[in-house]
Amino acid sequence: MTIRMASKRRAAALVATGASLALILSACADTDDGGGGGGEETAGPYQIDCAPYEEFGDLDGTTVTVYTTIVDPEGETQQASYEPFEECTGVEVEYEASREMEAQLPVRVQAGNPPDIAILPQPGLLQTLVRQYDAVLPAPEQVEANVDEGWAPEWKEYGTVDGTFYAAPLGSNVKSYVWYSPSMFEEAGYEIPETWDDMMALTQEIADSGAIPWCAGVESGDATGWPGTDFIEDVVLRSAGPEVYDQWYTHEIPFNDPQIVEAWDQAGEILKNPDYVNGGLGGVDSIATAPWTDAGYPILEGSCWMHRAANFYQTQWPEGTEVAPDGDVYAFYLPAETTDERPTLVAGEFIGAFTDRPEVQAFQTYLSSADWANAKAAATPAGGWVSANNGLDQELLATDFDRLSAEILADPATVARFDASDLMPSEVGAGTFWAGITEWFASDLSSQEVTDDIEASWPED
Repeated sequence: MTIRMASKRRAAALVATGASLALILSACADTDDGGGGGGEETAGPYQIDCAPYEEFGDLDGTTVTVYTTIVDPEGETQQASYEPFEECTGVEVEYEASREMEAQLPVRVQAGNPPDIAILPQPGLLQTLVRQYDAVLPAPEQVEANVDEGWAPEWKEYGTVDGTFYAAPLGSNVKSYVWYSPSMFEEAGYEIPETWDDMMALTQEIADSGAIPWCAGVESGDATGWPGTDFIEDVVLRSAGPEVYDQWYTHEIPFNDPQIVEAWDQAGEILKNPDYVNGGLGGVDSIATAPWTDAGYPILEGSCWMHRAANFYQTQWPEGTEVAPDGDVYAFYLPAETTDERPTLVAGEFIGAFTDRPEVQAFQTYLSSADWANAKAAATPAGGWVSANNGLDQELLATDFDRLSAEILADPATVARFDASDLMPSEVGAGTFWAGITEWFASDLSSQEVTDDIEASWPED
């Protein structure tokens, strides 16, 4: 899907009503000379500051191309968040979104046809583009200053390769959630589990009632498999612990270390058990072909009770689905071994630039700013988006669930670890790991077989 966004010369305001936000993005008025760089700001409850983009010169009439995996419906709000920048500067942002972006971007780079900016869903992909293709440009000083001011140091480190800072963080995700139906739980008398053992006991209780407790799906086009890797990573983080998790994704221990194989087996107690999956969708093998976008829908039909998915799954529910503690669906934290622990799997996107024209650097600067984070929050009235940027105004987030995710990201007690497959070399993290877990379901391979195969694929230093 390719969508062109015309530069709009209008000013508008953001109107907040109760818990919902009606979006009319604010921007800056034109200057007398018709250039897009500066001028007085229009009145309104939320506005961006156009001044940071004046140093890049007159950008009116220029174009920046963006390539991303963020498709509709999230793509619509992503594009809406660019409007204040377009209005300030006169730059036109051309937005291209594809679920196959991870596979196609290296092809385009090698063909000499990269976008100006790619929103990279994996630090591992950034590392590949830098080390193998020398394609991504170091971030401008304005971008680095924004990240130093607005983000915890580890987020900057994720966008750094071999000591050089390339890519500013963008959005942030909390992945350690289990979606469920509050009304179904209440009617059955089920409590939200507080430990992993509690969750497994609940799973068995549901199965004993004759129902299928879990539903799952990992189909995602060229990216098929990634939802399953999330499940494995969450279990590694809980069963083996953060230190082993770090050793795993950095390959200080092999991919098929016994602690990792044990974690796969633990995940398999749910995902490979035909009594526990795949409610409303089929048997264990159906997980390989069930689209991740729809895999939680059986909860709405009463044929599934739980679905592990990230905070952004909020945007995948059918239109009209109420996400709330007393709504159609809600989510609880995927419990750890004990209530004293709170390991949390997180992820996010990063901004990589392939050209250094002034308009590209100006857009990079905008995307790395708190202004963009707040514009994106305002542009997402249905919810399903958060950021770990400490300049984010949480009151602009659309839902209580979004604010909960933001609080988790900002809580110093949270033991957060970034998605391991995103940090691994892309030929593993976005290659053999994705493919391996898909075959784990489709061909009923053992945990040992799959992890052995993935270990054998790890690139030599």
